[in-house]
Amino acid sequence: MRIAFTPFIVFGLLVIHIPLYAHSIHYDVQQKGISTRIFYSEKDPASYSEYEIYGPGEEMPHQTGRTDKNGFVSFVPDRTGAWKIKILGESSHGFHGVTIEVKVDEAFNLKTFSKPLAATHTKLIIGVSLIFGLFGVYALLKSRKLQTKTDKPLKLEKGRT
Repeated sequence: MRIAFTPFIVFGLLVIHIPLYAHSIHYDVQQKGISTRIFYSEKDPASYSEYEIYGPGEEMPHQTGRTDKNGFVSFVPDRTGAWKIKILGESSHGFHGVTIEVKVDEAFNLKTFSKPLAATHTKLIIGVSLIFGLFGVYALLKSRKLQTKTDKPLKLEKGRT
């Protein structure tokens, strides 16, 4: 009778020790990371553009891929410092590349990021443009006044050649 129970005991021990979930996929959803939206204009996202992300001091990319349909790139930083996102965008107008520097703080959150030159100096550019525009209008009006004064017919004196 002992021999009859032995195969059941061996089978039972094997079933207990074999992991039955070895081929399943596990996942965890977390709310962390940094996302960047890349676009050509407000209504024209850089959909499916290639990108490379470099960590602070890295020469090999930390992450590579393509932006999503809406032009978003997301990554989870693993250390503080300046991260570089290199976008290799190509549109119907040609190649458009840009490198964005994102600074990450001690809590792995966004500290600051680099903005395009036009975005950081918009007020200065508008001010200089207004000054040049007003000077141009003033110069045009001044030249017209001088021209009307000199448009009087010249009187020639007799006897002179």
